[in-house]
Amino acid sequence: MSTTEIQSLHGLIVEEDMPLTLEDLCQACCASREHVVAWVVEGVLEPIGDTADWRFTGASLHRARLALSLTLDLEINLPGVALALDLFDEIAALQAHQQRVGPR
Repeated sequence: MSTTEIQSLHGLIVEEDMPLTLEDLCQACCASREHVVAWVVEGVLEPIGDTADWRFTGASLHRARLALSLTLDLEINLPGVALALDLFDEIAALQAHQQRVGPR
Protein backbone atom coordinates (compact mmCIF):
# COMPACT_ATOMS: atom_id res chain seq x y z
CA MET A 1 0.00 0.00 0.00
CA SER A 2 1.11 3.50 -0.68
CA THR A 3 0.56 6.49 1.50
CA THR A 4 -1.06 9.52 -0.13
CA GLU A 5 -0.29 12.90 1.28
CA ILE A 6 -3.05 15.46 1.19
CA GLN A 7 -2.27 19.14 1.30
CA SER A 8 -4.85 21.83 1.70
CA LEU A 9 -4.56 25.36 0.44
CA HIS A 10 -6.28 28.31 2.01
CA GLY A 11 -6.87 31.52 0.14
CA LEU A 12 -9.02 34.59 -0.14
CA ILE A 13 -10.94 35.39 -3.28
CA VAL A 14 -11.27 39.12 -3.69
CA GLU A 15 -13.84 40.52 -6.07
CA GLU A 16 -12.77 43.61 -7.96
CA ASP A 17 -15.76 45.52 -6.62
CA MET A 18 -15.65 44.13 -3.06
CA PRO A 19 -14.46 46.93 -0.76
CA LEU A 20 -11.69 46.07 1.69
CA THR A 21 -11.13 47.79 5.02
CA LEU A 22 -7.65 48.93 5.99
CA GLU A 23 -7.27 45.81 8.13
CA ASP A 24 -8.51 43.57 5.29
CA LEU A 25 -6.02 45.12 2.87
CA CYS A 26 -3.14 44.75 5.32
CA GLN A 27 -3.99 41.10 5.89
CA ALA A 28 -4.55 40.30 2.19
CA CYS A 29 -1.21 41.76 1.05
CA CYS A 30 0.78 40.96 4.25
CA ALA A 31 1.70 44.62 4.73
CA SER A 32 1.81 46.59 7.94
CA ARG A 33 -0.69 49.33 8.66
CA GLU A 34 2.21 51.81 8.57
CA HIS A 35 3.13 50.75 5.02
CA VAL A 36 -0.43 51.15 3.77
CA VAL A 37 -0.90 54.55 5.41
CA ALA A 38 2.41 55.72 3.95
CA TRP A 39 1.32 54.53 0.48
CA VAL A 40 -1.93 56.46 0.82
CA VAL A 41 -0.08 59.62 1.89
CA GLU A 42 2.34 59.23 -1.06
CA GLY A 43 -0.55 58.71 -3.50
CA VAL A 44 0.27 55.07 -4.31
CA LEU A 45 -3.16 53.98 -3.05
CA GLU A 46 -6.38 55.96 -3.25
CA PRO A 47 -8.88 54.85 -0.62
CA ILE A 48 -12.58 55.56 -0.78
CA GLY A 49 -14.09 57.38 2.18
CA ASP A 50 -12.64 59.42 4.99
CA THR A 51 -9.61 58.48 7.07
CA ALA A 52 -11.62 56.81 9.80
CA ASP A 53 -13.44 54.53 7.35
CA TRP A 54 -11.13 53.86 4.39
CA ARG A 55 -12.22 51.29 1.83
CA PHE A 56 -9.97 49.86 -0.86
CA THR A 57 -10.77 48.13 -4.16
CA GLY A 58 -9.34 44.94 -5.63
CA ALA A 59 -7.12 47.14 -7.81
CA SER A 60 -5.73 48.68 -4.61
CA LEU A 61 -4.88 45.19 -3.39
CA HIS A 62 -2.90 44.55 -6.57
CA ARG A 63 -1.06 47.88 -6.23
CA ALA A 64 -0.36 47.25 -2.53
CA ARG A 65 1.18 43.86 -3.32
CA LEU A 66 3.37 45.44 -6.00
CA ALA A 67 4.34 48.26 -3.64
CA LEU A 68 5.28 45.81 -0.92
CA SER A 69 7.35 43.76 -3.34
CA LEU A 70 9.18 46.85 -4.59
CA THR A 71 9.77 47.98 -1.02
CA LEU A 72 10.98 44.71 0.46
CA ASP A 73 12.50 42.82 -2.46
CA LEU A 74 14.14 45.69 -4.33
CA GLU A 75 14.54 48.07 -1.37
CA ILE A 76 13.01 50.96 -3.30
CA ASN A 77 12.08 53.96 -1.15
CA LEU A 78 8.55 55.37 -0.96
CA PRO A 79 8.86 58.03 -3.71
CA GLY A 80 10.53 55.42 -5.93
CA VAL A 81 7.66 52.99 -5.36
CA ALA A 82 5.16 55.70 -6.33
CA LEU A 83 7.12 56.50 -9.49
CA ALA A 84 7.51 52.83 -10.45
CA LEU A 85 3.78 52.18 -10.06
CA ASP A 86 2.93 55.28 -12.10
CA LEU A 87 5.25 53.99 -14.83
CA PHE A 88 3.62 50.54 -14.69
CA ASP A 89 0.24 52.24 -15.16
CA GLU A 90 1.58 54.24 -18.10
CA ILE A 91 2.98 51.11 -19.75
CA ALA A 92 -0.33 49.28 -19.30
CA ALA A 93 -2.23 52.22 -20.84
CA LEU A 94 0.16 52.33 -23.80
CA GLN A 95 -0.15 48.57 -24.32
CA ALA A 96 -3.96 48.80 -24.21
CA HIS A 97 -3.87 51.65 -26.71
CA GLN A 98 -1.55 49.68 -28.99
CA GLN A 99 -3.92 46.69 -28.89
CA ARG A 100 -6.87 48.93 -29.83
CA VAL A 101 -5.01 50.64 -32.65
CA GLY A 102 -3.18 47.56 -33.87
CA PRO A 103 0.17 47.35 -35.60
CA ARG A 104 0.94 49.92 -38.26
